[in-house]
Amino acid sequence: MVTSTQHSELRTQNWQPANGTPEWLYEELKQLLPAGRILHRPIDLIAFASDASFYRLIPQAIVFPRTIKEVAALFRYSQRRRFPITFRSAGTSLSGQAVTDGILVETKRYWQGLTIEADGLKVRVQPGVIGAQANLMLLPYRTKIGPDPASIQACTLGGILSNNSSGMCCGVAQNAYHTLDSLTFVLPSGTTIDTADPEADLQFQEQEPKLATGLLELRQRILANEALTQRIRAKYRMKNTTGYALNALIDFERPIDIFSHLLIGSEGTLAFIAEAVLNTVPVLPHKYTGLLIFPDLYAACGAIVPFRDAGAKALELMDRASLRSVEDKPGMPPYLKTLPPDAAGLLVEFQEAETAAIPAMKAAAESTVAALELLVPAEFTEDKLRQKQLWDIRGGMYPSIGAIRQSGTSAIIEDVAFPIDHLADAAVDLTKLFQKHGYDNAILYGHAKDGNLHFVITQSFNDQAAIDQYARLIDDVVELVVKKYEGALKAEHGTGRNMAPFVEAEWGGEALDIMRQLKALADPDHLLNPGVIVNADPQAHLKDLKSTPTIEAIADKCIECGYCEHVCPSRDLTLTPRQRIVVRREMIRQQQLHSGNSPLLRELQRDYPYLGMDTCAGDGMCATACPVTINTGELMRQFQHRKNPSLAEAIAHQVACHFAPIESATRLGLRVGHLVQDRLGSGVMVGVTGLIRKVIGPQFPQWSPEIPRPADPLPITNPSTAQAIYLSSCMTRMCGHIPGEPSDRSLQAALVAIADRAHFPLHIPPNVHGTCCGLAFEAKGFEAAQTTSANQTVHQCWEWTHQGQFPIVMDASACSQFLRHARPLLTTENQRKFDQLTIFDSVDFIHDKLLANLQINRKIPSVVIHPMCSLFEMGLQPKLDAIAKAFADETVIPAGAGCCGFAGDRGFFFPELTAAATYHEAQDLAGQNYAAYVSSNRMCEVGMTRATGKIYRSYIHLLEEATR
Repeated sequence: MVTSTQHSELRTQNWQPANGTPEWLYEELKQLLPAGRILHRPIDLIAFASDASFYRLIPQAIVFPRTIKEVAALFRYSQRRRFPITFRSAGTSLSGQAVTDGILVETKRYWQGLTIEADGLKVRVQPGVIGAQANLMLLPYRTKIGPDPASIQACTLGGILSNNSSGMCCGVAQNAYHTLDSLTFVLPSGTTIDTADPEADLQFQEQEPKLATGLLELRQRILANEALTQRIRAKYRMKNTTGYALNALIDFERPIDIFSHLLIGSEGTLAFIAEAVLNTVPVLPHKYTGLLIFPDLYAACGAIVPFRDAGAKALELMDRASLRSVEDKPGMPPYLKTLPPDAAGLLVEFQEAETAAIPAMKAAAESTVAALELLVPAEFTEDKLRQKQLWDIRGGMYPSIGAIRQSGTSAIIEDVAFPIDHLADAAVDLTKLFQKHGYDNAILYGHAKDGNLHFVITQSFNDQAAIDQYARLIDDVVELVVKKYEGALKAEHGTGRNMAPFVEAEWGGEALDIMRQLKALADPDHLLNPGVIVNADPQAHLKDLKSTPTIEAIADKCIECGYCEHVCPSRDLTLTPRQRIVVRREMIRQQQLHSGNSPLLRELQRDYPYLGMDTCAGDGMCATACPVTINTGELMRQFQHRKNPSLAEAIAHQVACHFAPIESATRLGLRVGHLVQDRLGSGVMVGVTGLIRKVIGPQFPQWSPEIPRPADPLPITNPSTAQAIYLSSCMTRMCGHIPGEPSDRSLQAALVAIADRAHFPLHIPPNVHGTCCGLAFEAKGFEAAQTTSANQTVHQCWEWTHQGQFPIVMDASACSQFLRHARPLLTTENQRKFDQLTIFDSVDFIHDKLLANLQINRKIPSVVIHPMCSLFEMGLQPKLDAIAKAFADETVIPAGAGCCGFAGDRGFFFPELTAAATYHEAQDLAGQNYAAYVSSNRMCEVGMTRATGKIYRSYIHLLEEATR
């Protein structure tokens, strides 16, 4: 057998990452795909060298096929050149399945097709569809996909299928294997089969006779071995993803059915799954949830079978160390801090589909609890907020370890499964192993209903002693799980590189030989994701380990899980937050290895400013998805600050101190620009600004037809009757209506009118001209200017509100979010003032203070809402939707909605960022017409107008018109 290491030696003799993709390889790949869909620069290769695991391999090229035809062409190329390829989608795999030193084939960007079929009973998906997105589309049908992995908000169906993922409630019965209806696959030979075709089995046997015949021979070999047959049946009664799904060889008779189910859990080593149809499962909306605290693990495990038999859908076991890891987090029950050292928790949830079943559900829970000895009285709840808080206890454990891990270490999560009858003993034995090997901060938790335990440790791979420590632990874990308890080394994360050397230890020589033959039948040259699942190297799990150099504190705790990527505006343009951090770590690694004298470091430093910094929207959405709440935009702003010349910093500070002239000049510039556009056409302004940008670079803004006209003068308000101060943002004071926008009032006039009608009048201070909260300077890394602006604004607000007697209302959600979090920028005196201010975003203010007192006189049929990133981060999306429902019969939030990437004014300087960020949202709306399109930030409205060709307005205009 040719190992992945041997392949690497065959093709990398003279290749260095600093040179990027070998020229010959790049030229040959361009014969298969357009150059724009081949990443070849050193920074690209480094960015894709890591997945969520603790392994790292640098690919020699990254390609983005769009079609099955292109995938087949890549396979043919791989066969001809004997060049390994690996498929990757979200890269959230935890065992090294999505890294390679060959060609990495990315299947997320262009493989996001999703179709609901059979009235929600089936769903057709491509590998790039995120699991949570599939469930969102199925929600109206009250169904969902069966697998429910913890990473469902980020992982894709490609990974879910390839790893046979399960999760909290999925168990064995509802995993990908058992809910598979059909799939379309492409073999390394290029053969493509849709198993839903009535002639699929015949096609398979005719086009791949050796594979089809070989599968039947392997099936007979297993069936002739009664002991092995029974072992397979027994092992798949519990969660088990170690090795290939040998149960397919006894569950099915037709070669096509055998192979299609072998692909589930095959980790991309046998074929490419281009599309799958899954049978869905019912959504059970009525839930009854409780956290039970037991004296010890034995007592907690003793309750598992009674709760399971009573109908509990989820049983999550947590040892004392895992509870301790989250006890200091906001919203945690106070009693967690008082628990004795042996205590254990069990998070229990009952679920039902119909209201009529609720009494029986409650009775089952309460009767089961009555027979238990608990340290804390059981408290079950139907309240959704309280349920979320309880699940946050369970969900916060892996992130909490990642957040507190020592710098330079990796957070490693492994999963094993035991027979439930031995779960308590096995759990105690695992904790003893942690102590034996010096993992004092390890935690243990898991899906107890299925006997599935996860353990999380922090581990350095920066020296041989640390690697040896890990090797000893894994050896003992294998001994414990397999030999002592007849368990599974991998329950739901896939075999990967980490457990490939131990497949024989779990399955035995006969089963391993069958797996090897299976691999050889489907992939004779071992070119498809080599080294994963089947690997002849007993030390493979200790090679290609990822070192974790210490970087800036704000991002050092990143565990490279990739959860951030699906919300990043630049994900399809340049780098994602994870990749920005991965590349930064490589820079530090190169500095440490070569004292800064590294060709690769120079290449990274050359490309990082644009790919990492300039095209980072800095919107903070990554922090909302990150398990350890890292805002990578803050790191990019730190870098931008270091990059800024001292003269630029000084000029920015002067602008902050004297912002009023800038405000006036901007309005003048907009007036002149629109005069030219109105008389000579938009093409002239676009062309002129484009020429200037070619001369001086992207520092000069690019004109586009939807740039707003200059804002109207602010309305005059009466301070004596006002109940709140209206701080209109500098952007809305400068930028008025988008050309063609149907409105006869300025934004400020509309909000003042609404407030008057609701008997909550506003006052706009006459000296508001020249006030900027500081957000405009933050994005560019001008720290002194940002601090000055924030302090000036807070002082002004203090004066305007008569020392905090009145609330402040702001009309741009980005600015209100920034000012709400500006306290660290303030002087001690201004912090005191800030603490006495009440700052409302307009959405908050209208929903909470005005809406109930407004008379809706006319409604529009429909409205599309773009819920901008700041609104999402403030948790105000539901309130904006509620306001929109007041003036529209139908409200629509596109499935692909996210940050528009305009990032204040960045969309003027890097329009490609906005184009990439809005692509999916615009596609969702293509070919459809709605009565109106709204958001809550002027620049977001500009960006969405540019992306869709539909005029986006402030929701305030629509509400004002509805209440006239």
